[in-house]
Amino acid sequence: MQNNYKSIRPFIGSKNFTTSRSFYRDLGFEENLLAPNLSVFKAGNQAFYLQDAYVKDWVDNTMVFMEVANIAVFWEELVKLNLPEKYEGARIIPVRELDWGKECFVQDPSGILWHFGEFK
Repeated sequence: MQNNYKSIRPFIGSKNFTTSRSFYRDLGFEENLLAPNLSVFKAGNQAFYLQDAYVKDWVDNTMVFMEVANIAVFWEELVKLNLPEKYEGARIIPVRELDWGKECFVQDPSGILWHFGEFK
């Protein structure tokens, strides 16, 4: 099979679309509102769709991994955002070192778990 893959854009849900939109803008993503219930968020060449849709089992089991260039710098900037203080349900979990590299975690206000990591 020959392909010309250019990007991958997962769809994620939200309990409160307005709150989640604000959370992701604070996290540094650029938003483009596509419809009253759908936005695309971009950071560099990466993107994902945020929907005004919530199915508990789906959202509670959604995880996204995003590679960053320098996890130490990312963590320092992340802590300064005070996301858990600003958004009910949001959490950040410090960097841990693993066999493959390093990662930290961010849980958004809806329960989506983001892994931000740096490979060795």
